[in-house]
Amino acid sequence: MTGIAGMAGNRGRNLMHIADLAPGGAELAVVLTNSADAPVLDEAEKRGIPTEVVERGDDESRQEHERRVLDALADYEFDLVCLDGYMRILSDEFLDGAPTTLNVHPSLLPSFPGMDAWGDALDAGVSTTGCTVHVVTDATDDAGEVDRSKVDNGPIVTQEPVPVYEGDDDETLKERVLYQGEFKAYPRAVRWFAEGDVDVDFDANEVHVEADTDEELPARKVESFDRTATLRYGENPHQDAALYADATCEEASVVHAEQLNEGAKALSYNNYNDANGALNLVKEFDRPACAVIKHTNPAGCAVADSLAEAYERALSTDAKSAFGGIVALNRECDDATATQIVDSFKEVVVAPGYTDDALATLCEKKNLRVLEVSDLGEITETHTEKDLVGGRLVQERDMQDPTRADLEIVTEREPTEEQLDSLLFAWQTIKHVKSNAILFAKGTETVGVGAGQVSRVDAVEIAKMKADRDAEGKDADGAVMASDAFFPFPDAVEEAAEAGIEAIIQPGGSVNDDDVIEAANEHGMAMVFTGSRCFRHD
Repeated sequence: MTGIAGMAGNRGRNLMHIADLAPGGAELAVVLTNSADAPVLDEAEKRGIPTEVVERGDDESRQEHERRVLDALADYEFDLVCLDGYMRILSDEFLDGAPTTLNVHPSLLPSFPGMDAWGDALDAGVSTTGCTVHVVTDATDDAGEVDRSKVDNGPIVTQEPVPVYEGDDDETLKERVLYQGEFKAYPRAVRWFAEGDVDVDFDANEVHVEADTDEELPARKVESFDRTATLRYGENPHQDAALYADATCEEASVVHAEQLNEGAKALSYNNYNDANGALNLVKEFDRPACAVIKHTNPAGCAVADSLAEAYERALSTDAKSAFGGIVALNRECDDATATQIVDSFKEVVVAPGYTDDALATLCEKKNLRVLEVSDLGEITETHTEKDLVGGRLVQERDMQDPTRADLEIVTEREPTEEQLDSLLFAWQTIKHVKSNAILFAKGTETVGVGAGQVSRVDAVEIAKMKADRDAEGKDADGAVMASDAFFPFPDAVEEAAEAGIEAIIQPGGSVNDDDVIEAANEHGMAMVFTGSRCFRHD
């Protein structure tokens, strides 16, 4: 465990934040202040942290006072000293007798050193400031007097940028730098020291951090997005919402799409979310493809020789649920497809282009938003993110694209060539269905979708019900089934057999795989394993 000696002159909010977080397991061994009235004393006492007060006497030299500070700390075990508004320049008298000492300064050093970093940033008119955690070095001359050129000049450990907004004053900027900057950077620096990732090179005035390297999932993530739209509301009318864009994204995206029918109302939060899901699904296929999405789940998806045929087959999976949905196409939309789209109510259509006739047809629908994205081309965004309260999840995008050679046939019956094509289509589609997910398909079109269930058996039952009740001109008899994760028990396979499913694609990997395979064999079904699941939880 790393022990910290905290030294503060006032409230010590950074120190208390570190004490509450215990980054890297580090703990405050003691809090020392040079003011008997400092509020940090009460805050430390609430947390059971020992405290010391060492005020500087009127006639006491800097070095004499620092020796008394070291004497006061001598009874405590600590590996790191953290300053927080201590407001005293430290000399080598203290620094040579103490472990590495850190300070947090409210600017991006070397810009705006000194006492009024916030005011200096405002006076300079910068749009971004921030904070710097640095190693404290001697800022005095041979006579013990402060050398201003050496203040806040120690090796930098880490920094955090913070925006400066129109209308900011010292107080608003000070609070933002504290909460959005210092409360992130200081615990990060402490954690790096606690985990042994830091090497301080005083001769070069540099800090080398082993963990802080350029990786796909780096130790710290610094980014900014520009607000491009204030939305009418969020998922519900009582929630405010906005759209932020990453200007570096090169992939076709609904965020950067152009809305071609300017008279129609702007996209909502839900429209963007659903359109993004629909577009990502049709990017899976090289042949003409269409996806009809409702609440980010596919109501239907199909690949065909023409776009119009793909749309017709996707819609016929569940035309009832597709009402008010989102349509995504992976080809330029022609008039034959557009004519079908406007035959029932849709919220949004997104495609990489439209013929003049198609655009005219679509724009006849007042409330249909028509989005044009760039050519779908290559997928360049390799990771996805999800904001949580207090943080963010980042993961690699699910780019799996298995071929026939990747599939392991595990049943006595082998799938036919046509079934293999259908199984692979079903797998690429089910990646975009919320878990637990089951999908029925025939050829390269969906037949029934069971999405977002807590039970895999329930998902099979829903897919069966959708195929029998809502699909137009098709049913589950003779279809294939995809499951986004393994079957823990044979019951879902039994349910699929009753629906008429003849072949199954699933990851495998359950302790009960043998029982599941046996059930498939008993019903004369073919089954293949992919070896990897494709959960989608949001």
